[in-house]
Amino acid sequence: MIFPKQGTHYANTMKKGILTEILLLVILAAAVVKQTADTRASSFSLEKAAVSDYIKWVDFTVSYEALCKAYEWDVDTYGSAHEIDWIDLLACTAAATGGEFDKKALSSLNKTAKSLAEGKATVSELAQGLKYFSYYKEVYEAVLGGMLGEFEEESVDENGEKRFQTVYGLKAYFPLAKGFDYTHYDDFGAGRSFGYQRKHLGHDMMGQIGTPIIAIESGYVEALGWNAYGGWRIGIRSFDGKRYYYYAHLRQNYPYAENLENGSVVTAGDVIGYMGHTGYSTKENVNNIKVVHLHWGMELIFDESQKEGDNEVWIDVYPLTRFLARHAQAAEKKEGSREWVRSTRMRDPLAQAALGKK
Repeated sequence: MIFPKQGTHYANTMKKGILTEILLLVILAAAVVKQTADTRASSFSLEKAAVSDYIKWVDFTVSYEALCKAYEWDVDTYGSAHEIDWIDLLACTAAATGGEFDKKALSSLNKTAKSLAEGKATVSELAQGLKYFSYYKEVYEAVLGGMLGEFEEESVDENGEKRFQTVYGLKAYFPLAKGFDYTHYDDFGAGRSFGYQRKHLGHDMMGQIGTPIIAIESGYVEALGWNAYGGWRIGIRSFDGKRYYYYAHLRQNYPYAENLENGSVVTAGDVIGYMGHTGYSTKENVNNIKVVHLHWGMELIFDESQKEGDNEVWIDVYPLTRFLARHAQAAEKKEGSREWVRSTRMRDPLAQAALGKK
């Protein structure tokens, strides 16, 4: 009677072992299928965005660290035999990593930059083996295209006289005047409920009422006035038409800089308005926003139908905001008024051309 019991136990154990192995194989197979499907879906989405008549979707994932590194490589090699374009460098990195900018990607970025700086490779050669290079190139050109280049900057010489000198570097400015306190965090995509359920498509910077708001990039004022969601707001389009800068919740009763109007040409670094908490009301000049802050956002425009439609493209500008902090413009108050103006001037060739100046 002992042997039959042992045999049954052994058979049951074997059955359980076989079933366990089969279950593990099924789970493993399902994981592989899911990973393959996710990869194909991701590739399909990217390919669809890249080959359509114009780009309809962008996930701007370039990190603060990557922006800093790429910028430094560009500036350091400017005027050398092997200049590096920071947009090309970022596009090469993104195309090689699938848009990821982790520590491994930063290592890849530096390796690529060193190879380019030493003349061991060219961007054209690197791009040949990178399927989505052209897509990332176009996207990053849309985001960063007007931010770096030559311009004239005002400085004070040893005799205390102000002079302009030509420099190469960051032409874009931090959105708040230098020296004013603020707090912020990455809040892109957070929920909003006023009017209807929606995602937050910008970046909030909390501060004090009246903090001078600075034009990030030169361009044309395309929108000025009241919006039920943004309160007093300003919309500025870059000269190449690819970027629409949106500044919202400006100060009650005195939201804008003097003489600012639709069609005005602004130069990067100009004071354009003042922080407040207007908005969330169909009635003008109402403070219905609880926390004083600037909401600023960037809309990318690859086709004019995107400007105000169902396929608007807004990006997360938190890393970009951190990066722009390296170029903040000081402002000073005009005596006897509520107006603030920039402390030092700059001449942006694009703005000068738009103003008809040489």
